Amino acid sequence: MIRCEIRGENIEVTQPIRSHIEEKVAKLERYFTNVPNTHAHVNIKTYSNKKGKVEITIPMKDLTLRAEEKHEDLYAAVDLIIDKLERQIRKHKTKINRKFREKNPEADFFAAAEAVGLAENNKSEEDDDSIDIVRSKKFQLKPMDSEEAVLQMNMLGHSFFVFNDRETDGTSIVYKRNDGKYGLIETDENL
Repeated sequence: MIRCEIRGENIEVTQPIRSHIEEKVAKLERYFTNVPNTHAHVNIKTYSNKKGKVEITIPMKDLTLRAEEKHEDLYAAVDLIIDKLERQIRKHKTKINRKFREKNPEADFFAAAEAVGLAENNKSEEDDDSIDIVRSKKFQLKPMDSEEAVLQMNMLGHSFFVFNDRETDGTSIVYKRNDGKYGLIETDENL
């Protein structure tokens, strides 16, 4: 069962909003043969320009689903996000089925498309799934702190930068977020 943890910023999460989100997220359960016992983390924000932003993240054992949408109508935003999450699930399912056709335990993680009454155009989804690596680079990771990595990233005009963190001696990544701020991803070999 997928349970919803709903949090609102600058908005009170009313019962109708909560019910709508829980109902829509519950529809995702039909894609799984064994419904995962997990939480959907839902964040709702409203801005002064009357637009709202809804984010839904569903971490599972083999897959993390995440989507966000900005819209004036929160109900419409939730509907659009559920569509995005369904596309992510179908895309992942197509990859799993193509990669592990012979006796793989992951293959039955997803319910059969026919069982849930979904018509998929497998050819178009397989075309969408093709991953073409068009360029490859090798470079040495230089020890630096995260502030220096952000400066290097901006100087190069990239949206992310991989470096060897001087403090932790591990590989880290800084990246530019959609809100214009920066994020840091650190590796931990103990996990």
